[in-house]
Amino acid sequence: MDVVCSSLPSPRSRSSAAILPRKPTALSFSSSFQFQGFVVDRKQSSSSIQTAAVRHLVGSVTKTQGLRFAVVVARFNEIVTKPLLEGALDTFRKYSVNEEDIDVVWVPGSFEIGIVAERLGKSRNYHAILCIGSVIRGDTTHYDAVANSVASGVLSAGLNSGVPCIFGVLTCENMDQALNRAGGKSGNKGAECALTAVS
Repeated sequence: MDVVCSSLPSPRSRSSAAILPRKPTALSFSSSFQFQGFVVDRKQSSSSIQTAAVRHLVGSVTKTQGLRFAVVVARFNEIVTKPLLEGALDTFRKYSVNEEDIDVVWVPGSFEIGIVAERLGKSRNYHAILCIGSVIRGDTTHYDAVANSVASGVLSAGLNSGVPCIFGVLTCENMDQALNRAGGKSGNKGAECALTAVS
Protein backbone atom coordinates (compact mmCIF):
# COMPACT_ATOMS: atom_id res chain seq x y z
CA MET A 1 0.00 0.00 0.00
CA ASP A 2 1.37 3.44 -0.93
CA VAL A 3 1.00 6.41 1.36
CA VAL A 4 0.56 9.70 -0.47
CA CYS A 5 1.77 12.84 1.26
CA SER A 6 1.18 16.27 -0.20
CA SER A 7 3.75 19.04 0.13
CA LEU A 8 3.49 21.49 2.98
CA PRO A 9 2.58 25.02 1.93
CA SER A 10 5.51 27.41 1.72
CA PRO A 11 5.36 31.01 2.86
CA ARG A 12 5.46 33.48 0.00
CA SER A 13 8.39 35.81 -0.38
CA ARG A 14 7.95 39.58 -0.19
CA SER A 15 8.35 39.82 -3.95
CA SER A 16 5.13 37.78 -4.34
CA ALA A 17 6.88 35.29 -6.61
CA ALA A 18 4.60 32.38 -7.42
CA ILE A 19 5.58 29.08 -5.87
CA LEU A 20 4.43 26.18 -7.97
CA PRO A 21 2.77 23.35 -6.05
CA ARG A 22 4.71 20.13 -5.85
CA LYS A 23 3.35 16.82 -7.05
CA PRO A 24 2.24 14.45 -4.31
CA THR A 25 5.02 12.26 -2.95
CA ALA A 26 4.57 8.50 -2.86
CA LEU A 27 6.13 6.56 0.00
CA SER A 28 6.49 2.78 -0.05
CA PHE A 29 7.46 0.71 2.96
CA SER A 30 8.46 -2.94 3.31
CA SER A 31 7.03 -3.64 6.77
CA SER A 32 3.69 -3.10 8.41
CA PHE A 33 3.31 -0.08 10.70
CA GLN A 34 1.03 2.88 11.28
CA PHE A 35 2.05 6.27 9.78
CA GLN A 36 -0.13 9.27 10.69
CA GLY A 37 -3.32 7.27 10.58
CA PHE A 38 -2.37 5.08 7.60
CA VAL A 39 -1.66 1.38 7.91
CA VAL A 40 1.10 0.22 5.59
CA ASP A 41 0.94 -3.38 4.43
CA ARG A 42 4.02 -5.54 5.11
CA LYS A 43 3.47 -7.39 1.80
CA GLN A 44 5.08 -4.47 -0.08
CA SER A 45 8.35 -5.95 -1.34
CA SER A 46 10.36 -2.86 -2.22
CA SER A 47 11.55 -0.18 0.14
CA SER A 48 11.70 3.12 -1.73
CA ILE A 49 10.97 6.74 -1.10
CA GLN A 50 10.24 9.06 -4.01
CA THR A 51 10.41 12.77 -3.32
CA ALA A 52 9.88 15.91 -5.35
CA ALA A 53 12.84 18.16 -6.15
CA VAL A 54 14.33 19.76 -3.07
CA ARG A 55 14.15 23.56 -3.00
CA HIS A 56 16.91 25.56 -1.37
CA LEU A 57 16.25 29.04 -0.02
CA VAL A 58 19.54 30.90 0.26
CA GLY A 59 20.20 34.51 1.16
CA SER A 60 22.19 36.79 -1.11
CA VAL A 61 25.16 38.86 -0.01
CA THR A 62 25.11 40.88 -3.22
CA LYS A 63 21.57 42.31 -3.14
CA THR A 64 21.46 44.66 -0.19
CA GLN A 65 19.41 47.51 -1.67
CA GLY A 66 16.45 48.32 0.53
CA LEU A 67 17.64 46.26 3.49
CA ARG A 68 17.52 48.00 6.88
CA PHE A 69 19.41 46.91 9.99
CA ALA A 70 19.56 47.87 13.64
CA VAL A 71 22.54 47.25 15.88
CA VAL A 72 22.00 47.07 19.65
CA VAL A 73 25.33 47.62 21.43
CA ALA A 74 26.17 47.37 25.14
CA ARG A 75 28.27 50.18 26.62
CA PHE A 76 29.62 47.91 29.36
CA ASN A 77 33.04 46.58 28.26
CA GLU A 78 33.10 49.26 25.56
CA ILE A 79 36.78 48.51 24.93
CA VAL A 80 35.43 45.30 23.36
CA THR A 81 32.00 46.31 22.06
CA LYS A 82 33.17 49.37 20.15
CA PRO A 83 35.55 47.36 17.89
CA LEU A 84 32.76 44.80 17.41
CA LEU A 85 30.45 47.61 16.26
CA GLU A 86 33.13 49.01 13.95
CA GLY A 87 33.60 45.54 12.43
CA ALA A 88 29.86 45.25 11.81
CA LEU A 89 29.60 48.70 10.23
CA ASP A 90 32.67 48.06 8.07
CA THR A 91 31.12 44.82 6.78
CA PHE A 92 27.84 46.58 5.99
CA ARG A 93 29.83 49.15 3.96
CA LYS A 94 31.68 46.39 2.09
CA TYR A 95 28.35 44.91 1.04
CA SER A 96 26.92 48.28 -0.05
CA VAL A 97 24.37 48.71 2.72
CA ASN A 98 23.49 52.42 2.82
CA GLU A 99 24.50 54.17 6.03
CA GLU A 100 21.04 55.72 6.35
CA ASP A 101 19.64 52.16 6.49
CA ILE A 102 21.55 51.35 9.70
CA ASP A 103 20.49 52.47 13.18
CA VAL A 104 22.76 51.96 16.19
CA VAL A 105 21.17 51.84 19.64
CA TRP A 106 23.39 51.88 22.74
CA VAL A 107 22.20 50.18 25.94
CA PRO A 108 23.87 50.16 29.39
CA GLY A 109 24.90 46.51 29.40
CA SER A 110 24.41 43.16 27.70
CA PHE A 111 21.50 42.30 30.00
CA GLU A 112 19.39 45.06 28.36
CA ILE A 113 20.04 43.97 24.77
CA GLY A 114 17.13 41.52 24.50
CA ILE A 115 14.31 43.88 25.44
CA VAL A 116 15.54 46.63 23.12
CA ALA A 117 16.07 44.16 20.24
CA GLU A 118 12.51 42.91 20.67
CA ARG A 119 11.06 46.44 20.60
CA LEU A 120 13.05 47.25 17.47
CA GLY A 121 11.93 44.02 15.82
CA LYS A 122 8.29 44.68 16.59
CA SER A 123 8.59 48.13 14.97
CA ARG A 124 8.81 46.32 11.60
CA ASN A 125 11.44 48.84 10.45
CA TYR A 126 14.31 46.35 10.13
CA HIS A 127 15.15 43.18 8.26
CA ALA A 128 17.56 41.99 10.98
CA ILE A 129 18.94 43.19 14.31
CA LEU A 130 22.51 42.68 15.46
CA CYS A 131 22.99 42.23 19.19
CA ILE A 132 26.51 43.14 20.30
CA GLY A 133 27.89 42.86 23.81
CA SER A 134 30.64 41.34 25.91
CA VAL A 135 30.31 39.33 29.12
CA ILE A 136 33.59 38.40 30.79
CA ARG A 137 33.85 35.90 33.62
CA GLY A 138 34.74 37.32 37.02
CA ASP A 139 35.17 35.88 40.48
CA THR A 140 31.44 35.44 41.16
CA THR A 141 28.51 33.64 39.53
CA HIS A 142 27.27 36.94 38.11
CA TYR A 143 28.76 35.93 34.73
CA ASP A 144 26.58 32.82 34.45
CA ALA A 145 23.39 34.70 35.25
CA VAL A 146 24.11 37.47 32.74
CA ALA A 147 25.38 35.20 29.95
CA ASN A 148 22.34 32.90 30.20
CA SER A 149 19.91 35.82 30.40
CA VAL A 150 21.43 37.57 27.38
CA ALA A 151 21.28 34.43 25.24
CA SER A 152 17.69 33.80 26.27
CA GLY A 153 16.74 37.45 25.74
CA VAL A 154 18.14 37.61 22.21
CA LEU A 155 16.47 34.32 21.29
CA SER A 156 13.13 35.53 22.69
CA ALA A 157 13.48 38.85 20.85
CA GLY A 158 13.73 37.05 17.53
CA LEU A 159 10.92 34.63 18.29
CA ASN A 160 8.55 37.27 19.66
CA SER A 161 9.18 39.87 16.95
CA GLY A 162 9.56 37.58 13.96
CA VAL A 163 12.72 39.47 12.95
CA PRO A 164 16.11 37.72 13.02
CA CYS A 165 18.17 38.85 16.01
CA ILE A 166 21.80 37.94 15.42
CA PHE A 167 23.70 36.91 18.57
CA GLY A 168 26.97 38.83 18.71
CA VAL A 169 27.53 38.81 22.46
CA LEU A 170 30.95 37.54 23.42
CA THR A 171 31.01 35.31 26.50
CA CYS A 172 34.67 34.95 27.41
CA GLU A 173 36.81 33.73 30.27
CA ASN A 174 39.02 36.82 30.27
CA MET A 175 39.69 40.15 28.55
CA ASP A 176 42.35 38.69 26.25
CA GLN A 177 39.84 36.25 24.76
CA ALA A 178 37.35 39.06 24.24
CA LEU A 179 39.85 41.37 22.54
CA ASN A 180 41.02 38.54 20.29
CA ARG A 181 37.41 38.13 19.07
CA ALA A 182 36.91 41.88 18.64
CA GLY A 183 39.41 42.37 15.84
CA GLY A 184 42.40 40.47 17.23
CA LYS A 185 43.87 37.18 16.07
CA SER A 186 40.50 35.40 16.23
CA GLY A 187 38.78 37.82 13.83
CA ASN A 188 35.88 40.13 14.54
CA LYS A 189 32.59 38.67 15.73
CA GLY A 190 30.81 41.93 14.88
CA ALA A 191 31.84 41.59 11.23
CA GLU A 192 30.63 37.98 11.22
CA CYS A 193 27.26 39.06 12.63
CA ALA A 194 26.82 41.71 9.95
CA LEU A 195 27.56 39.17 7.23
CA THR A 196 25.01 36.82 8.79
CA ALA A 197 22.43 39.60 8.83
CA VAL A 198 23.04 40.49 5.18
CA SER A 199 22.81 36.91 4.01
